[in-house]
Amino acid sequence: MGRVGADELRGARVVVMGLGAHGGGAASARYCAEAGAKVTVTDLRDETDLADSIERLSDLPIRFVLGRHDVADFRSADIVVKNPAVRRDVGLLREARRIETDISLFLRAHRGPVLAITGTKGKSTTASALHHILAESHPDVRLGGNITVSPLSFAGELKGGEPVVLELSSFQLGDLLLTPVAAGATAAFTVSAVTNIMPDHQDYYASMDDYAADKAVIFSSQRPDSWCLLSADDRWSRGYRPGHPDRTVRVTSGSWTGRDGADAGFREGWGVLGLPDRDDPIRLVDPASRAGGVHQRTNLLYAAAAALLFGVSAETVRRRARDFPGIAHRLELVAESGGLRFVNDSAATIAEATLAAVASFAEPVHLIAGGSDKGVPVEAFERATREARSIHLLEGTATDRIVALLDSRGLEYQGPYGRLEEAFEGAVATARNGEIVLLSPGCASFGMFRNEFDRGEQFRALVARRAAVVE
Repeated sequence: MGRVGADELRGARVVVMGLGAHGGGAASARYCAEAGAKVTVTDLRDETDLADSIERLSDLPIRFVLGRHDVADFRSADIVVKNPAVRRDVGLLREARRIETDISLFLRAHRGPVLAITGTKGKSTTASALHHILAESHPDVRLGGNITVSPLSFAGELKGGEPVVLELSSFQLGDLLLTPVAAGATAAFTVSAVTNIMPDHQDYYASMDDYAADKAVIFSSQRPDSWCLLSADDRWSRGYRPGHPDRTVRVTSGSWTGRDGADAGFREGWGVLGLPDRDDPIRLVDPASRAGGVHQRTNLLYAAAAALLFGVSAETVRRRARDFPGIAHRLELVAESGGLRFVNDSAATIAEATLAAVASFAEPVHLIAGGSDKGVPVEAFERATREARSIHLLEGTATDRIVALLDSRGLEYQGPYGRLEEAFEGAVATARNGEIVLLSPGCASFGMFRNEFDRGEQFRALVARRAAVVE
């Protein structure tokens, strides 16, 4: 793969389509401008919505076209850098001579090993845990991708051999197929992992098969010396057939099977990895690890197995995995206050994730859920409602479907509420000493919140306000 750097970008006319609010567009614009490109940033949102991102680029000679897209910019551009939030069927992309993304630009420039993680749920936790485990033996390891840190933001700091952990969404993976390198970009992945495939983003994809196909790009150019980790627990993952089955690990959240080949699972409380050349599995995830719940321990097992296969010693993997503190918005214990525990799981945007969150606790759970629709099934809310002590629903298009489901089953709920504060107060009023108030929406955040992180931050603020009063 050719290096995309100063030689190729110097003097090139680059259009960055979609500035975004999480840094990807800004990082792409800066990367190209600092390499000498003539950069235009275009976004349908206006200066007010994008003020923070624009400010980060104020020291560079970048032209902004906001509130609209001009077809002339796309026709005259040498390169269009597509933000993953931009749909691939947007007509303006057909005007582009060449499409790149921040991920494709990075993969063509970086010469060190890349460990790539995707999946419907768990990819952020897995990628963060893998970065945490690697950091002791590889203190120069970097983490980026869908986790809101574009790898282009640190590309200029890399010397060439540092390992990089990338969390990749289905959009980011599928968009690679639009670029000149296409799926060949994934040949850079020393280790790849798909944590699971569940119904998601069906407001974007025509079918689950299309969604699963984008996820499969992560291992589509697997090298004979690379490792791939796949779930053994869902039917889409079980249908995957990487090119090198002898370098493929099947991971289960259940008991370790010890079957032929490489596999990972749980045995006597430990997360273990079995390999063909060993009689006994390797213990990696201690029963005493800080990860809570079956799905979080499974995420940790993915990360631990990936680190071991990358070359980190089993002893280091065990120690680092045991101490991994978790990440924000994923079953995050915000506070214990007034006899209640408050847990922020705002990143749960499908019903199955909410069900898994409720099932993670032995104590009674008072669930705050609901939100906007992205075309995925909501049936898991029936079981989540039955397992929770109470459920408090936020208004939204997906909530309308949840309400219809719960009404048809004769299940009780509170709401829907037009504000998070109202749902929070309802959950707190219902909860008793020793119980849990859990924000795990199982739906998208659009409409009531800027994004799922804003939703989680608002929940944190409500917890902090209550704690100040109670204490």
